[in-house]
Amino acid sequence: MSWRDFWNGEHAIYVSPRHKALHYRQIATDLIGHIPTRDAVVLDHGCGEALDAARVASACGRLYLCEAAPSVREKLRAMLGGKANVSVVSPEEVEALPEATFDLVVANSLIQYLSRAELEALLVLWRGKLKPGGKLVVADVIPPDVSPLTDASQLLAFAWRGGFLIAALAGLVRTVFSDYRKLRAQYGLSTYTETDIAGLIRAAGYDDVQPQRNFGHNPHRMTFAGTKPA
Repeated sequence: MSWRDFWNGEHAIYVSPRHKALHYRQIATDLIGHIPTRDAVVLDHGCGEALDAARVASACGRLYLCEAAPSVREKLRAMLGGKANVSVVSPEEVEALPEATFDLVVANSLIQYLSRAELEALLVLWRGKLKPGGKLVVADVIPPDVSPLTDASQLLAFAWRGGFLIAALAGLVRTVFSDYRKLRAQYGLSTYTETDIAGLIRAAGYDDVQPQRNFGHNPHRMTFAGTKPA
């Protein structure tokens, strides 16, 4: 099983429906905070189930949701079929889009599942698809010194605030025996230091590469933004 197979099938990465809803609500809020104008064209690359995408779409001119897992794309189309300014696309369809399409490209909680070479290729691809002066945001980057125990403690803190602590405790127990843990042990997750991820973004041709407040509930992970030269 690959990471794409995992996300394409049924999984229990979210400990309860409330956890999933609150997670996607927070990600949508964080993404909206980076939308530059009401008519901006936005790409959310690796969007997952994007349960609050309708709110993001209402804050921009057009929203492209890119997801590699076919089953997730089907769910997105069923959920957002009535939104005229939303397009659900595969990574291959993003590659086929014209250059200088987007004002903002966001990749949240994606690059940990990619090799370094895959990330470098995507950084170049996104730069080409951005308009001059457009912004890239790479969010939820895992530093090498952040352990699964830290992630678990942040989930429990989020669960306490969100009212799903019992479900979170049970979910952490399930994770020990889950495909996610097996895949993490088999393939690992890509991690980057602050200097490394900023350097990769700069090397791909972005200016003004700066750390940002991280997306989601875990402040021990990182978010960086850069702009395509005008």
